[in-house]
Amino acid sequence: MTETLKGVILDMRSFDRGDIDLRALSDLPIRWSEYPSTAAENVAARTHDARVVITNKVVLDRAAIENSKNIGLVLIAATGTDNVDLEACKNRNITVCNVRGYSAPAVVQHTIALVLNLLTRQNLYIEDVRKGAWPRTDVFCLLDYPIVEAKGKVFGVIGYGTLGKQVAAVARALGMKVIVAGRKGTSPAPERIDFQRFLKESDVVSIHCPLTPDTHHLIGMHELALMKPEAFLINTARGAIIDSHALAGALRSGQIAGAGIDVLESEPPEASHPLLQQDVPNLIVTPHNAWGSRETRQRLVNSMSEIIEAWQLNSPINVVV
Repeated sequence: MTETLKGVILDMRSFDRGDIDLRALSDLPIRWSEYPSTAAENVAARTHDARVVITNKVVLDRAAIENSKNIGLVLIAATGTDNVDLEACKNRNITVCNVRGYSAPAVVQHTIALVLNLLTRQNLYIEDVRKGAWPRTDVFCLLDYPIVEAKGKVFGVIGYGTLGKQVAAVARALGMKVIVAGRKGTSPAPERIDFQRFLKESDVVSIHCPLTPDTHHLIGMHELALMKPEAFLINTARGAIIDSHALAGALRSGQIAGAGIDVLESEPPEASHPLLQQDVPNLIVTPHNAWGSRETRQRLVNSMSEIIEAWQLNSPINVVV
């Protein structure tokens, strides 16, 4: 008979809003303590005697790991692992697993929606209609903002994993030419393009790589200066991959044509964040909800259950550490 373990979910509200089936987790032989969210000062108390810890974005730093003497499994309810001190887990022989591939359909459609809104300026036209601009015009249509066709444009992908490949497939269906960036500062691998040349050639740059020390501020002032003035930048990966101050400046100066951003460095952000200021033009910011469809969140829960069961059977899957 499988031993009943103690488990804790630190930020349940980040994936459950009462609209998904949680039985895949509740049916496991685990006594769950569930918290809608967890402030940093409460992490240690809530994890100290748990054997299984589930976190989406709550940070598990070295102090929290070392304080929690019983942890055997840290399960990240996401693909990115930058919120967990992996080295501390390795030193403690704690298994760390993440969830992969569950959000691709939602993130792909959100990414393309950002691209199309920027190309068509549809968000601005919708707002003008809402404000009554259409009835006031003396012609049959509004053409106050430039509309750009996707067909024939160059769609550049940074990070050519599951998400990058699926977004690229949709871009090709729109008639766009897809190019893939090589690693910055290195000779590009086959079928990749030198990073600086990639930036110069892309009409749309879409980011789908993880946040690592190598990708922190991958796009900054120098990189933005290499991009075409008519180019658009999309980020549905991690906020810190872009230097936000540099991007705000590039948009204000017209150095690039626009940006669609779903992620910021700290979330929820401060109201003073440079990309939340009203004077930044041609910028669409969505609140890190590209992944948030009900279907995606259900797949997440089902996958977490499978990962825990595999770990309990000493055959862990999706192992990070």
